[in-house]
Amino acid sequence: MAGTAQKGLAEGAPDILGQSRVRATMRLDFEYDSDVGNTFLAASLQEPPLKVVRAFTLEDGTALVHLHNVSGGLLAGDHLALNVNLGCSTSVQLTTTGATRIYRHRPYSSPTTQCNEVAVGENALLEYLPDAMIPFAGAKFHQRTSIDLAAGAGMFWWEILSPGREARGELFDYEQFDMRTRVTALGRKIAAENISLRPGSQNVSSLARLGPYHYVATFYVCRVGLNAGVWHAAEDLLRKLTSRLTRPGEILWGVSSLVAHGLIVRCLARCGRDILPGLHSVWREARLYIYGRDAIPPRKVN
Repeated sequence: MAGTAQKGLAEGAPDILGQSRVRATMRLDFEYDSDVGNTFLAASLQEPPLKVVRAFTLEDGTALVHLHNVSGGLLAGDHLALNVNLGCSTSVQLTTTGATRIYRHRPYSSPTTQCNEVAVGENALLEYLPDAMIPFAGAKFHQRTSIDLAAGAGMFWWEILSPGREARGELFDYEQFDMRTRVTALGRKIAAENISLRPGSQNVSSLARLGPYHYVATFYVCRVGLNAGVWHAAEDLLRKLTSRLTRPGEILWGVSSLVAHGLIVRCLARCGRDILPGLHSVWREARLYIYGRDAIPPRKVN
């Protein structure tokens, strides 16, 4: 790992009650070594509680990085930022070491905030494959994600939202969950998504929201420069796959092409254990079709 810079304690600021909150940033810059055909982590900025130990090299030269939060989860009032930059021709796989826990909101504290800024360079590939987000009872969470894709850039990006700690009987006991995602390619916006769930004031089980389902998953599949015919064929291919995975009343899958350069796969499920195998199936099929290469499931570390 070359050029690594790691700061000391992240800046803490008191909230109204005098309790501390954390403002922390993680920045990861990746470059491609053409001599050996591998991607490497060229530089990083890590402010606690955000941490990356190292980048592992997969058999195809991809750099695998595990994103750690050493505090064990997102605390009330925290403001965390993730900035990821992929240089030309890089291949990067990002994953988490476990579910992201969003802890209870404290009275008078601001919502927990996560901001993600991602730039995927020319002919680079980013695979973002995290575990589920679990909002605890009373949690308030805002996430803002901005992804910019250059010419030839590709992306597989999924996110999974759980209803809470089911084992404790916490189903939709959180106060607020907002997630906004914007994806641009060659300066053109190709996806804009807003998810806003407020179980305390809205019926999340209405047909306009989640209906009888508890889990939500979103999966973006993109590669800049492929023509519309390729994406229509990919949509048909994945629709056949997801139709086999669908069991009405238990799990629903849907596939739609974006305005250009990609498609989106959506899943609603009553049981969380059904989602991840389905996402892996879609990922393998899409990667093989679009890149002609098998997907490599991320190795987990503790």
